[in-house]
Amino acid sequence: MAPSSDLEAVNPPQGGDGVSPHRGSGAFAAMVAAGILLSRVSGLIRERVFAHFFGASLAADAFKAAFRIPNFLQNLFGEGALSASFIPVYAGLRAEGREDEADRVAGAVLAMLGLLVSLLVLIGVIAAPELTTLLAPGFSGARRELTVTLVRILFPGAGTLVLSAWCLGILNSHHRFFLSYAAPVAWNLVLIATMLVAGGRVGQFPLAEALAWGSVAGSALQFGVQLPVVLALVRHLNLAAPWRSAPVGAVVTRFIPAFASRGVVQLSAFIDEILASLLPIGAVAAMGYAQTLYLLPVSLFGMSVSAAELPLMAGDASAAGDGHSALRARLEAGLPRIAFFVVPSAVAFLALGDVVASAVYLTGAFGPGEARYVWGILAGSAVGLLATTQARLYASTFWALGDTRTPLRYAVVRVAMTAGGGAFAALVLPGLIGLSARWGAAGLSASAGVAGWVEFALLRRSLGRRIGRAGLAPGVLVRLWLAAGVAAGGAWLLRPAVAGWHAIAAAALIGAAYCAVYLGLTWLAGVSECRAWFGGIFSRLGRMIR
Repeated sequence: MAPSSDLEAVNPPQGGDGVSPHRGSGAFAAMVAAGILLSRVSGLIRERVFAHFFGASLAADAFKAAFRIPNFLQNLFGEGALSASFIPVYAGLRAEGREDEADRVAGAVLAMLGLLVSLLVLIGVIAAPELTTLLAPGFSGARRELTVTLVRILFPGAGTLVLSAWCLGILNSHHRFFLSYAAPVAWNLVLIATMLVAGGRVGQFPLAEALAWGSVAGSALQFGVQLPVVLALVRHLNLAAPWRSAPVGAVVTRFIPAFASRGVVQLSAFIDEILASLLPIGAVAAMGYAQTLYLLPVSLFGMSVSAAELPLMAGDASAAGDGHSALRARLEAGLPRIAFFVVPSAVAFLALGDVVASAVYLTGAFGPGEARYVWGILAGSAVGLLATTQARLYASTFWALGDTRTPLRYAVVRVAMTAGGGAFAALVLPGLIGLSARWGAAGLSASAGVAGWVEFALLRRSLGRRIGRAGLAPGVLVRLWLAAGVAAGGAWLLRPAVAGWHAIAAAALIGAAYCAVYLGLTWLAGVSECRAWFGGIFSRLGRMIR
């Protein structure tokens, strides 16, 4: 049990905003999920419009690669690192009633982030050609030149998104979960509007540049919609606050290994990007399309539970009494909530990925061949989907305990496995089994999934040694996988009946049948999460009727 101190996150019975931290996290997770759902739906619409105008073309490759390069700023300094370091300290000060000191910490962190990110943005703009050569070595000619141009445009927008992550830390600490996760809708809307206005008037290369400028404007809008609420919550924000206070030092101490962990994750993503750039044209774009779909269940069902649990876990870890028992209880409550939704998502990607990809992307320059290609990559991603989402909750438990180094060590193991296994699966394996080189993208996503399971196993084992064993009962997983498998088989029987239908209508019918069978079977099998989910729906309907 971690000792309570100024540097530890604590949550007494009543938080500074009047919200009881001992309230069940289900409502908070629902707010996170609602915000993420809006964000992801708008993101799917954005990707559908993008697919209409770009397909899997040279310009699409360039934009997807260019966006990934500066976006590492947001991923390095963004939610993961700040959640592990800033939120526990800031929320702990507020919970102790030290509002002024919490505000000073918020101002100091914002000032440090602003200075560091500004420097990195400047370096990124100047070094765009070198970064493109390093991270997309397979690009040449017009594809490389367009990528360099787009990187230079996109870097300032990525820097602004880091400030949005700071806003997220403030809002989550005040239990204002919805706005922080719904704010990316503003960014998506700007990009959609940019493509709709310019798409029919210019070619793909100038449209890509216009879209990059739209991304910068959307980043500013995403930050702007959160800022008024944040300023109302942090009433004494002072960017000149002293940086040498003990709480700020605690943030920095925790931030360094969390930052390194995010850096390792980004290294893994860049390795994937490098390998994909060596594959035939269209691989980078197809992986981007698949990633958008893959991240939907990761965000909705993994991030929502983990983000809602983190402040409460921090309180459990530092509270008097048996905090480890409380942490185990939260893990054993959160893991089934994640698995209940993620298992059918993984099976759907594996068995019905073409239906999903066609419903979202089949338009304009994106045809059935591209949909099957994205399906192959999605099927590979399905291998590690459950491990990735559950590992996030285990990592949050380590963060609540003040330990950001253990997740870092295991992230390094995962990256090493991804680098070696990914290179073999992407560049060597397709030729060995007689497949086209383009299918190396599917091997790349599958190898990452295998590495994700190794990381998950290491996190679970280490946490079990520290707080006692906690995890999903094997019987629950068996029932979930069987129910999802039978549901997928039933959905396959409908495919001939919807042949020739519009892709969205076909996906709606197949998806409805798949969900109905899965929910029915899990209900009959006595899966508690299913019955709790239906119970919540019926309870809300009853309140509405009354």
